Amino acid sequence: MPKYQRVLFVSESGNSRAMIASAIFNKKAYGSGIKAEARGTVVLFPEPGNPKAVAIAKSHGIDLTGFMSSALKEDEFGDDVLVLTMTERRKFTIYEDYKNAKNVYSIREFADVIGEPQDPYGGDLTEYGAFYEDMEKTIDEIISKINKNEEE
Repeated sequence: MPKYQRVLFVSESGNSRAMIASAIFNKKAYGSGIKAEARGTVVLFPEPGNPKAVAIAKSHGIDLTGFMSSALKEDEFGDDVLVLTMTERRKFTIYEDYKNAKNVYSIREFADVIGEPQDPYGGDLTEYGAFYEDMEKTIDEIISKINKNEEE
């Protein structure tokens, strides 16, 4: 049984970067028994996915029609839940704001990749496409690390 049963990708709104990261993870880890979801730390009400992010995902064979953002909740943390934030700052904010926070890493920290992913918000489709491509590589590293940890 995998150590982690769920992966929560967390950004501010949860409807762009976290949405794309969770969708890529679910596509690549299909059949592994691990489910990824997107969460936001500043979600006052559910919103649909960012149209540019939805379009880029669709161009890669991922249908995000009907996606609605969800707020990260205190009861979602657990030993079998991996929480990956888009930035170091968001990781620290979660540890400050959620008393049950555990297993929280920045996405690049967990993947052992230097730097933070770009934020394509406000950019054109090319910037969203570049984010997607970058996230695919990062997700490959994350899945590899999760699989390696299961073997140990």
